[in-house]
Amino acid sequence: MIRSAALLLLLALPVQAQTPPPRPGAAEARQAELDRLFEALKTAPDQGGGQIVEARIRALWSQAVSPAAGLLLRRGQRNLQAQETAEALEDFDAALVLEPGAPDAWLLRAAAYDRLGDRVAAARDLQQALLLEPRHFGALLQLSQLQEEAGDLRGALRSLDAALALHPQLPGGAMRRRDLQRRAEGEAL
Repeated sequence: MIRSAALLLLLALPVQAQTPPPRPGAAEARQAELDRLFEALKTAPDQGGGQIVEARIRALWSQAVSPAAGLLLRRGQRNLQAQETAEALEDFDAALVLEPGAPDAWLLRAAAYDRLGDRVAAARDLQQALLLEPRHFGALLQLSQLQEEAGDLRGALRSLDAALALHPQLPGGAMRRRDLQRRAEGEAL
């Protein structure tokens, strides 16, 4: 018995040595495509081009979650749109149990917390989304809005500038930046 096991091990060795190196997995391929898309986003010629690239980035982000978590996130979004915020929060909590590494889950839960008036929890979730994906322009934009609502116009401008550095064609971004800058500079005087 021991002899046959040793023979099987010896036979398996040459096969392993001839096996080609593993190809990058789906996560690595998705990350490489995200890197390419973020570069394309910075150089998008107009808002239409930027929206096309943004849509592809968002699609890749959504593909990174399991089907069960994706279902919970979609249901939570529907609940949020239907003004059923407590139910949406439960859906997002459940999605985060399944996929704690999904930046969009943190972003969506932050939106629910914001609707409930818990801006501290919303800001904490946005920070977690940005830890997981520092290029998440949606999280930066939402953080900017929270900071503006809290009266931190300079912080709101910094967060918006970070979002615009990633996505210069962000719809309404340039106009909002001008308004924030005017208000922040007026506040400084």
